[in-house]
Amino acid sequence: MSTGQVFDFNKMRAFPYEEREKNVFYKSPQFKMRIIELPVGGKMPECKMESYVIFYVTKGSADITVNGETGTVLSGQVLVTGPAVLSMKTSGGVKIMGIQVSVKS
Repeated sequence: MSTGQVFDFNKMRAFPYEEREKNVFYKSPQFKMRIIELPVGGKMPECKMESYVIFYVTKGSADITVNGETGTVLSGQVLVTGPAVLSMKTSGGVKIMGIQVSVKS
């Protein structure tokens, strides 16, 4: 049996959206994990996700739009969605663990 990997999410720092691929801290053929951190007043532009997405908010809150419907996720909450068009913004800053899970045909 192989051992797993431990990541200290609280100590991770994120790169800006333009360098978002540097925020991926684990990748396999089935899924990848990244840190998403937006500053006060920050935004993530609309993007079309071909995978399932899980956003776990570890700090702050964000307004996340999924296929045109907007809701707020708070620290300690999780958003789960299938393939969709997503965007987000935050007024007070937010730190999120994002997990993308591949869609098998």
